[in-house]
Amino acid sequence: MKKLGLYFLSGLIAASLFFTGCTLDKGPEIEDQNILPEAFGIDIPDALSYAGGKKSAAEIDTLKGNDVYQHLRFFINVGEHGAEIVKEIIFGIARFQINKPMEVTYISEDDGRVKHLLVVEESDFDGQTWEFELTVRDVDSEGNEDGGKALQIFWNRHPVKGIALLKPSNIDMVNDAALGDAMFRVDYSEEDPFYDATMMVYAAGLPMPTPLEEPYAMKSMKMFAGSKGDIIDVFGNSDHPNALLISGDPGFNWAFVASGNEVKDLGVAEVGLPPSNLDEPSRNKLLGYYGIAEVFEREIQAVWGGLMPKDLIDAYLVNTEAPGYFDSHGFVAAGTSPSAEYDELDSRLPDLSPYNPKEVGNLSLSFK
Repeated sequence: MKKLGLYFLSGLIAASLFFTGCTLDKGPEIEDQNILPEAFGIDIPDALSYAGGKKSAAEIDTLKGNDVYQHLRFFINVGEHGAEIVKEIIFGIARFQINKPMEVTYISEDDGRVKHLLVVEESDFDGQTWEFELTVRDVDSEGNEDGGKALQIFWNRHPVKGIALLKPSNIDMVNDAALGDAMFRVDYSEEDPFYDATMMVYAAGLPMPTPLEEPYAMKSMKMFAGSKGDIIDVFGNSDHPNALLISGDPGFNWAFVASGNEVKDLGVAEVGLPPSNLDEPSRNKLLGYYGIAEVFEREIQAVWGGLMPKDLIDAYLVNTEAPGYFDSHGFVAAGTSPSAEYDELDSRLPDLSPYNPKEVGNLSLSFK
């Protein structure tokens, strides 16, 4: 998972340097000085999203409940980085005052290759017509099956709503070539009736390292985040085809629902570990039957039956109860709330549900 974090970091760096050495072609000006959206993502509290402090696979002798909860914060952070890449790209583009349909040709400072940027009005994608579309291509790769596309953004301005698609290997063909066909998608909206803003983050086709080195490596994910005042709700699934528990049968999702307070930096989460190939949308199944405690108990029984002493069983089951509680330092407790400060977050979880694991495991993304 450390490698995956580095991939996202390199993507962020590439995005921040993305639009340099450009020549702008003239086109008919639009009323606003800059037509790009000023916001395109949601910040998730550190209590639920954290890039560091995760044990490597080699350091985990036996996966415990607190490890499952701590890993969740890392997986949520991976999704949040997808949205951060988009924000960095938009920030880079905004320097060139994109206030009209236009074309930009430039040499990327990241891979030294020629990139082509095109902005057009009224583009159809994903079942609707968008006010604008922006596409970036790697010019020398335009003959490839993907057309050399590195980035596409479709957006409306009033209210702000959009979709961004990214292929890092075409953004930076030197440093991110190892990501291959991996793609990311971020949907952002400020027109949801229940939230101030929402975002969906998708990742698909992530490269899978050897299971001996990274058994918990992520292949794909689908995550929702919605903000309402200081409260952020997050739910979704990340798919880990090589992950193992006790019995040795590989492949399961981290299926989760969570709610956090951005100001207090507190979080609460429920986590299930359903099989990757499970075709099941039911919350009760994903977080009940496949809740951490239930899964661990079945795994223990499958391997040792009634032969394991109770004290060892208790050691395996420590911190597996739901929900898990977090603060700015990470995992705090499982099953029992540490204080009344978590009550509001606790009350939100029953209305949240993960996605169908099989659909997330089979997720694919493509450009227009």
